[in-house]
Amino acid sequence: MMRNISVMTSNQENFKNEFIHFALDAKVLAFGEFTTKAGRLSPYFFNAGGFNDGALLKALGEFYAQALINSGIEFDMLFGPAYKGITLAATTSIALAAMGRPVPFCFNRKEAKDHGEGGTLVGAPLKGKVVIIDDVISAGTSVRESVQIIKAAGATPGVVLIALDRMERAGTATEIADSSAVQNVEKEFGMPVISIANLASLMSFLQESKDPSLQKYLPAVKAYRDKYGV
Repeated sequence: MMRNISVMTSNQENFKNEFIHFALDAKVLAFGEFTTKAGRLSPYFFNAGGFNDGALLKALGEFYAQALINSGIEFDMLFGPAYKGITLAATTSIALAAMGRPVPFCFNRKEAKDHGEGGTLVGAPLKGKVVIIDDVISAGTSVRESVQIIKAAGATPGVVLIALDRMERAGTATEIADSSAVQNVEKEFGMPVISIANLASLMSFLQESKDPSLQKYLPAVKAYRDKYGV
């Protein structure tokens, strides 16, 4: 059964813990042994595609919206890169409206439409300071494409909002870079990346957990962070 999520909180640590509880209950976050795209053996796995029903998306949008509000960063609209970013931008826009901050949103198509209104963009016209919403940043490809789209429309990419920052150095299992994908994006585009939760909050959650079935994963998560973390 899903927990009763109370997203509206000013306590950042409680906010992050609530999100981690939420992701675990939704089976979007799992602990064990998982091989990442980079070929690393990770003790945890996060798959935002598991937020796949209306109740989960509603709560997820509230977490995204609250993280954005908590950041204090000014913004004018949301952009969701295809495909995962489409539902993320929509549900976050709905949550912001419920919080008294209605803002427009836009998303892109992978292929240009050759009839009707045409083009690759759907939704409100891109203008002002734009929030790029995605689930995670792995290589930064989606962010780079989004920045190009936003700038081409004459708008300004202002911030990237993601669900989880893995806080690990880019590269593979054997070739480890000095910085993470998130740090690379921040440096390349000169804009901040906001996350609802990150690896540090995940470790704090495990340290504070009274559940032995969760506590047992702490050594593996710590070892992973010691090897790949930033």
